Amino acid sequence: MSRRKPSSNFSDLMQRKYQEKDSPPSGQNIMAIILQSIPKEASVTKIEYEGPRIALYTNAPRFLIENNDTISNLVNIIKKRIVVRTDESIRKPETEARKILAEYVPKEANLQGTIFDTTTGEVSVEAKRPWLLQRNSKEFNHAEVTEKIGWRLRIRKATTIPSRTIQTINATLKQASAERSKQLKQVGDEIFRPRLSQRTEVSLHTLGGFGQVGRSSMLLSTPESKVLIDCGLNPGARSPMDAFPRLDSLNITLDELDAVVIGHAHLDHTGFLPALCKYGYKGPIYCTEPTLPMMNLIQLDAIKVASAQGRTPIYAERDVKQVMRQSITLPYGTVTDISPDIKLVFANAGHILGSALCHFHIGNGDHNFVYSGDIKFGKSILFEAASWNFPRVETLLVESTYGLKEDIQPTRQEVESSFINAVNNTLADGGKVLIPIPAVGRAQEIMMVIDHYMKSGEMVEAPVFTEGMISEASAIHESYPEYLARELKQKILETDDNPFDSEYFTNIEHADAREEPMRDDSPCIILATSGMLEGGPVLEYFKNIAPDKKNKVLFVSYQVNGTMGRRVLDGSKQVTMLGKEGKVEVVSVNCGVEKLDGFSGHSDYNQLMSFVQRLRPKLRRVLVNHGERKKSESLAMNIRRMYKLSAHYPQIQEAIKLF
Repeated sequence: MSRRKPSSNFSDLMQRKYQEKDSPPSGQNIMAIILQSIPKEASVTKIEYEGPRIALYTNAPRFLIENNDTISNLVNIIKKRIVVRTDESIRKPETEARKILAEYVPKEANLQGTIFDTTTGEVSVEAKRPWLLQRNSKEFNHAEVTEKIGWRLRIRKATTIPSRTIQTINATLKQASAERSKQLKQVGDEIFRPRLSQRTEVSLHTLGGFGQVGRSSMLLSTPESKVLIDCGLNPGARSPMDAFPRLDSLNITLDELDAVVIGHAHLDHTGFLPALCKYGYKGPIYCTEPTLPMMNLIQLDAIKVASAQGRTPIYAERDVKQVMRQSITLPYGTVTDISPDIKLVFANAGHILGSALCHFHIGNGDHNFVYSGDIKFGKSILFEAASWNFPRVETLLVESTYGLKEDIQPTRQEVESSFINAVNNTLADGGKVLIPIPAVGRAQEIMMVIDHYMKSGEMVEAPVFTEGMISEASAIHESYPEYLARELKQKILETDDNPFDSEYFTNIEHADAREEPMRDDSPCIILATSGMLEGGPVLEYFKNIAPDKKNKVLFVSYQVNGTMGRRVLDGSKQVTMLGKEGKVEVVSVNCGVEKLDGFSGHSDYNQLMSFVQRLRPKLRRVLVNHGERKKSESLAMNIRRMYKLSAHYPQIQEAIKLF
């Protein structure tokens, strides 16, 4: 059957309709413009809000897939995100669709599974060789297959070890499909409503993570919108007033929040989020796609750690699942409306998997605010350096974890050499090396370094044991290769090699299996969570390893003030911790203790200054957070001195007018 191309005057027609209005179209005006202007061949059956997107449902998806300039023209005119969805009436039952896919997918692609999302009408096709199923593949025609099954295709790389976390999220979202569809429509109603005021004023309220590391949180406010940015905990705090974001200082209800935006998954940025949902927040939570499973994994682990320490968790598993249901994931680089007067763009922050700089475009370009979150402005094995090429930035909020002039990290080559020496010396003496490590990011990087140098013969070969969430976090990394460094992404997507799987590694699945790494005559390396000795399986290893001077505790991540890791690093020869039956135990620290900074996911002083310099021609103001007070103060002072910019280091519960 012949298919007519879109009319050549389609774009002109749309432009005329758009220019007839004094301001950008919103709400029903947008839908009316789309319906009146889109070619009949598109067979659009309905238009609905899907959160920050406008979804076009069609019973002839092949036309829009093969003529995607139709959608591109539409997006360029109305400046809103549009997604094409298949009408439910043409979607084949899942069993039948699976059979058709099995016939169409080339055997060489090695189809592993399919996941159907009934909310969006998409099917994720997981294959060992996904490069054989891309859009330009001659053997697998996306438009033809979509027409056959009635579901839009999404091609994914099948992981060596399936992620239990991602499986749980998929099952939870499928079960809540009707609820989620309703919620997304409500979110769209709020986003695309007409603005109540054309006045632009922007303010920032600091709620946590200023003058300290921990409980990062702030409120971005305009006359139209209230957006909470991050919602973390302070892992080293000993009182609730110091542990949680100071939401009590805002004098607003949770219903007044338009959105929550999450920069990355660590607890000091997301640890209070399930409690926010528990106490009544019903709105959208925006994050990158890998951040959702990562924060889910970390939040569930926090419940286990609290229970193991005899503390009552501040939220339950059901609250973590509610976070899943309310989350809307966005890729890097996509402009997305999150309220009537705020657009959000995520960009790579280089810190952990899915970590994002958050660019807020406010009003009609009246003010642009960038929140760095935790950034690494330097390439690592896992990630590219943080993005910096924003079209416009008037206000930057930048972290200062390593904000002192003397906070200079060694080069990559230097830190890897130091790591090899630190490990080799201990293993050669018959000792064990315990590396307390965050399961997300640093663990995967250290594993790849160990694998590389053991294979090259530069590191003493020894068993490497991992425990905690490390194996699961590695599976999530493999699930989202598009967020990894270019070379690593290419290796995962275009070859059969899995860099996260190595013959040297043994994952300890249960506590009963700890006997092997703890044998007295067995030199080995142990990677265990948590990275600050604040809970998790690392504590059991620490109790056994710390008293023996031939062993070593090797820190490769930042140690927050008040944590046991910080006390050990600062030279404590005895520390107290809770035993299995809730009794306090005293542990002598006779082993070697060493800290290597070069593996950090944070920028050092030089990298932070370089990042600010890249943005400097457009910047008007720099705010500094996420650092001990002296580090924030020092970084702000040096930015003022070197770049002649307004720079300030706010404290908690300050209100700052940005515009």
